[in-house]
Amino acid sequence: MLTCKEQVARSSDYLDGQLSFRQRLIQRHHLLFCPNCRRFLRQMRLMQATLRKMPQAPVADVDALAERLAAEHKRNA
Repeated sequence: MLTCKEQVARSSDYLDGQLSFRQRLIQRHHLLFCPNCRRFLRQMRLMQATLRKMPQAPVADVDALAERLAAEHKRNA
């Protein structure tokens, strides 16, 4: 079984689908029994989704962007 430290180290590869079938099973087994790592993975997914929604070019009105992202987060929660 993986330790939490190993789980965190592999979490990006897990979310990006870069692990082998066996490695994914080991990750899922750990997640089944570890609520802290499940919470960490949910936070990673949220961070990835937030970063995907960020504009590439500089934003003139940062406050409006922050409000829009907060509203989208509330709708998706």
